[in-house]
Amino acid sequence: MDFSLSEEQQMIRDVVRAFALKELEPIAGRIDRDKDIPRDLLRTMGEMGLMGLTVPREYGGAGCDTISYVLVLEEIARFCASTAVTLEAHNSLGLGHVFEKGSAKLRRTVVPKLASGEWLGAWALTESGGGSDAAAMRTTAVRDGDHYVINGSKCFITGGSIADTVVVMAKTDPAKGAKGISAILVEKGTPGMTYGKDEEKLGVRGTHTSELFFEDCRVPITNRLDREGNGFIGAMQILDRGRTALGAVAVGIARGALEESVEYAKKREAFGKPIGAFQGLQWMLADAATQVDAARLMVLRAAAMESAGVRCSKEASMAKLFASETAMKITTDAVQIHGGYGYTTDYPVERYFRDAKLCEIGEGTSQIQKMIIARHLLDMR
Repeated sequence: MDFSLSEEQQMIRDVVRAFALKELEPIAGRIDRDKDIPRDLLRTMGEMGLMGLTVPREYGGAGCDTISYVLVLEEIARFCASTAVTLEAHNSLGLGHVFEKGSAKLRRTVVPKLASGEWLGAWALTESGGGSDAAAMRTTAVRDGDHYVINGSKCFITGGSIADTVVVMAKTDPAKGAKGISAILVEKGTPGMTYGKDEEKLGVRGTHTSELFFEDCRVPITNRLDREGNGFIGAMQILDRGRTALGAVAVGIARGALEESVEYAKKREAFGKPIGAFQGLQWMLADAATQVDAARLMVLRAAAMESAGVRCSKEASMAKLFASETAMKITTDAVQIHGGYGYTTDYPVERYFRDAKLCEIGEGTSQIQKMIIARHLLDMR
């Protein structure tokens, strides 16, 4: 068993670490306050290859493995979870589904624009009446000649209002339940697709989390991904990689909170000595460091399995579950370590605390992850 990174993986991590320190740390607070990520920042990441990390070079991507991808997400999330989540939703979901399940034509025409960062991709599964019960969706796509006519709505769509493409899950045969759901690519500007409000959120406020509405939205049948009725199965496969990736985001948030706490504990004095000299605080930091390393290893295991072409539903859910709950615990402790200052915007730990909560909810809640893990243990898939 080899825990070392390849030279290429180390190089990618180091380059992105330097980029995040220089470009993201100074503006992360502003991104949170302004509730927007500068589009030129996304373009820069596109030029670096970060918007199509695991897409082969022949389709305009960087051709990296999944381990490199999760390392990148951790480094970005260390300073700005909003940017990391935008990157994750684009790569894993919006772009990933098109590349994995799209036709040869879509791969040739759409994937290069997404992989270069020229276009931003979104992914629409969740509905207001469904939540964790994603198969209970009501959005429909009815055939009309060589088109689908989509009607319905989606909510909590990362990047929805600013995306250039959206992969929409809709029922093409409602009588078949989950086996009657298809995935259809809808491009920005398609008549019948409109945008609702951007949600006011607790954390990751720089992302545009939007409602989408479809009213007699006509989309060519050639925009369907995979076979008709295979959309839900494909979505669950795509969510595996999304969960591994969101686990990496959680590791980055947790690491950021830990590193900020260590620095604060060295400088802040109480009773005549640095607070880091007190055993109670030392134990908090030691526990946090151990948990960050454990979470990172779980994420890397799932990423290695994915890179090897091995299905990793259980491992992805374990990584996402443990990493997200670790992030919530460590950011909570970070606020406590900073005391009154931790409750102010003078230090970034309050933002990390708010951002961490999304990781326990997005890509399936912690409770859903436990259900998936248990079903694998009981062979009830």
